Amino acid sequence: MKLWEKGEETHELIEAFTVGKDRELDLVLAPFDVLGSLAHVKMLEEVGLLDKEEGKALQEGLVKIFREIEAEDFQIQQGVEDVHSQVELILTQRLGEVGKKIHTGRSRNDQVLVDLKLYFLYEIEAIQTLTHSLFDTLQELSDTYMGVQLPGYTHMQVAMPSSFGLWFGAFAESLVDDLWVLHSAYQLANQNPLGSAAGYGSSFPLNRSRTTELLGFQTLSYNVVYAQMGRGKTEKYLAYAMAAVGSTLNKLAADICLYMGQNFGFLSLPEEFTTGSSIMPHKKNPDVFELVRAHTSLLQGLPGTLSMLLSNMPSGYHRDLQLLKEHVFPAIQSLKDCLRITEHTLQHIRVRADIMEDPRYAYTYSVEAVNEKVIQGIPFRTAYQEVAREIAEGTYKVPDRLEHTHEGSLGNLCNGQIRDKMDRVLEQFNFTQIHMAREKLLGSSLSPE
Repeated sequence: MKLWEKGEETHELIEAFTVGKDRELDLVLAPFDVLGSLAHVKMLEEVGLLDKEEGKALQEGLVKIFREIEAEDFQIQQGVEDVHSQVELILTQRLGEVGKKIHTGRSRNDQVLVDLKLYFLYEIEAIQTLTHSLFDTLQELSDTYMGVQLPGYTHMQVAMPSSFGLWFGAFAESLVDDLWVLHSAYQLANQNPLGSAAGYGSSFPLNRSRTTELLGFQTLSYNVVYAQMGRGKTEKYLAYAMAAVGSTLNKLAADICLYMGQNFGFLSLPEEFTTGSSIMPHKKNPDVFELVRAHTSLLQGLPGTLSMLLSNMPSGYHRDLQLLKEHVFPAIQSLKDCLRITEHTLQHIRVRADIMEDPRYAYTYSVEAVNEKVIQGIPFRTAYQEVAREIAEGTYKVPDRLEHTHEGSLGNLCNGQIRDKMDRVLEQFNFTQIHMAREKLLGSSLSPE
């Protein structure tokens, strides 16, 4: 069954190529397709395009399908092109001709758009929640290990003293900025495209503001041509946000892989969190973080992939856009997996406390030696040259004390302020409105006992 069927068979090779992975990927969109249809049917009844009995039957039928999807008792049958066709087919089989009225005032184009927008909001909430949870774990580790020093590096050379508190906290604050990028994607997704039809609106007296309210969207994509032009734009900005979070995870994973090596030995994991070698019995490999590094490297290429896919298309719908799902859906799952496994593994990480006792890190404190001389009144450049000469002559001595007090430094991590920054970005997301709209939509469609 196809919504555009006109009685002629499509060549089997053409059908297989054009449908692609839609049946598989559309299962992800099934609950959101039903929610969009519920809102649309309710609006059609309110504007007089369905009578009350038809509206009631369709709403009850859609709620039943939604519950079947929740129970994983829903599939897109062979020969049915997509989720939209499957839902209409089920309604028609169960309710008769009234099932065919569900498509009044809609195109498959705006069905896909509203499904995707609702799905992206759902996944943005999941990514935000997982990112916030990882942030909390990193902040706890930062607080726990704020007094444990490790060498900081520039150019892969020992540079200045750092600490595990500073190191863990850096990734926590990075996630705050990543969520601001995610918020941009949230804003783009939180606009209702339903009613734009094929991109040119409808002569039916649709109430698009009403479906916006019913679905819990923040606002409308008002211009119907832009609503269709926006296909791919939300995906691209979501890809940028996922790449941002992925970049933070990538650097964290790279550091951990480096620090777990025997030449560093700064960190370790319990044996059950590592893998071994088929011929080297001593190996304890950080495969988890190597794979996080690999997955997040691929995520950082996603915006470029989508940009290439979306280039050179004039306005209006084009079948090229179908391929967006094949790249975006697996990427969302990959990022969520990386966030979960990173947080879980970090909760078991072991930090070495005596790193800086190794003489090889003595020069880490050379800047402190310079600063001590400056405090005594020696000009900075002169102090720098004196310490450099002491190092060259072998008379350099590690300073007795280390005092860093300014904001964000070793002795003043400002973790409370970083938590405040996270709270401010979290306040910008309003998923409660979407949850309430969904519950009301489903609840109001249920028949009384």
